[in-house]
Amino acid sequence: MRKQFVKTVESIMDIDDKLVTLLGDIGVFGFRNVFSKYPDRIYNIGICEQAATSLAAGLSKINFIPVFHSIAPFVVERAFEQLKDDFGYQKLRGNFVSVGASYDYAGLGCTHHCPGDVALLKTIPGLNIVVPGSDRDFDELFRTVYAGPNPNYFRLVEKGHSLDIPVIFGKGIKIKDGADGIVIAIGPMLERTINACLNVDVTILYYTTLSPFDSELLSKEFRNNKIAIVEPFYEGTMTFDIVSALKNKSVNLLTIGVPRRFLTNYGTDLNHDILCGIDTENIKIRLEGFFNVKS
Repeated sequence: MRKQFVKTVESIMDIDDKLVTLLGDIGVFGFRNVFSKYPDRIYNIGICEQAATSLAAGLSKINFIPVFHSIAPFVVERAFEQLKDDFGYQKLRGNFVSVGASYDYAGLGCTHHCPGDVALLKTIPGLNIVVPGSDRDFDELFRTVYAGPNPNYFRLVEKGHSLDIPVIFGKGIKIKDGADGIVIAIGPMLERTINACLNVDVTILYYTTLSPFDSELLSKEFRNNKIAIVEPFYEGTMTFDIVSALKNKSVNLLTIGVPRRFLTNYGTDLNHDILCGIDTENIKIRLEGFFNVKS
C-alpha cells in the first residue's frame, strides 16, 4: 500500500501543481523520482512532526494542498495538538498519510505502535478518517478527497486484502446478505472477516471511510439485534458510531480488535495478530460463538 501511495501522489503532482509533499524522514528513497522532478514541491522535514504539521497548515493557508507522511504515532500522537488546532479548528484542507498502523513495526515496540490513532482523531470535528483495505482502495479514495475542503487522515497498512471491491468515499458497501445479524469489517480486515464467516449466516458490511460514517447503510441493513465489528485498531473504537446510527434500537454488540493494553511481546505483526486474537482463526471462533453457530 505504501508503494501505491508513492505512485498515486506522484501521478497527481504531475497534473496538480498545488500538491506539496512533506516527509517525516521516511519514504525519501521511495519518492526519489519526485525529488528529481519537483524539488520545490517535496521536502524532507525530518523528525519534527509538530513543526511539519504547522508548516503544512501554512501551505494550506496560501492555497497549496499539503501531504504529510510519517509513521502513525508520529503523525497522530506526537502532532495531535497541531492537527487539532491548526487543521481542525481552522478548518484547513490537508492530507496526513501514516504507515505502521497498529503494530506493523512490531519489533520496535510501543514507540512505533499506534492502535489508538483512529480513536484519538475521532475527537477532531470535520477531520475525515480513511482506512483503505487495499492499494486500489487507497488510490480511489485519495484521488476523491485530497483536494477537498477538509483535513484527511489515511491509515496505510503493510498487508492489505487482495479483493477487488469498488469503494466510494463516505459510503459502506454490502458484501453479502445474511439472516443472523451483521458483521462490519474495517479496511484491511475484510478478507479475513469473509473467511471467518464461511459458516456464519450474516450480512457483511465493508467500511473504509470511518469519518464521516455511513449510518444510513447500517440502519437500512439492521434486522437482527446482533452486530459484530472487526477493527484493525483498539477494540470498541467504532462503538459510538454504531450505536448512534441505530438511535434507540437495542443492539447486542461484539467488538473484535486490538486489546486495550500495551503489547510487550517480541515478534512479527502476524505474531501480534494471533496474540491479539484478530487473525482469521480467532475471529472465526469468536464470531461463531457470538452468532451461536452449531458445530
